[in-house]
Amino acid sequence: MAGPVISELDARRRRRLITASLLRASATTVVLVVLYYVLPMNETLHLSAVMRLFVGLLVLAVVIAWQVRSILHSRYPGIRAVEVLAVVGPLFLLIFASTYFLMAAASPVNFSERLSRTDALYFTVTTFATVGFGDITAVSQLARSIVTVQMILDLLLLGLGLRAFLGAIRIGRERRAGADGDAGPISR
Repeated sequence: MAGPVISELDARRRRRLITASLLRASATTVVLVVLYYVLPMNETLHLSAVMRLFVGLLVLAVVIAWQVRSILHSRYPGIRAVEVLAVVGPLFLLIFASTYFLMAAASPVNFSERLSRTDALYFTVTTFATVGFGDITAVSQLARSIVTVQMILDLLLLGLGLRAFLGAIRIGRERRAGADGDAGPISR
């Protein structure tokens, strides 16, 4: 009789843990997008936008490595991976959106039209989603080069990135199973 009671408690804890994780993931995404819109971005040099992209991608690489490590050591690696994707995905897109916004502000020849922050984010997401409506296009060689880099990194992030996260989940679960001997009670 104690089995079903424990099972029901575990199920409620799991639902609560998943709900909290989804709320944290949503909050993270909202905070990153708000920061994109409120942080000052008024530098107009080509080098500044490119350097900002390079620094942003380095920061992203560090965040990804740190987050994969957190998945490996998490008690619930699958749930932790959802939170990680809520950081990595938007951060990746916002780094490129910031770069495109700065490039458009630096020179009107970089894109087919001047980009607002929303336009830059829209262009980034349509490139990431491989939709490419054609309403905004990269015109200069610099802009086309950076869009090409984004497309290559999109594929790497989707392919290798997801594979790394799934591998980290698997290893984290194996470690937990080895340490606990069983699933054990659910807690953060």
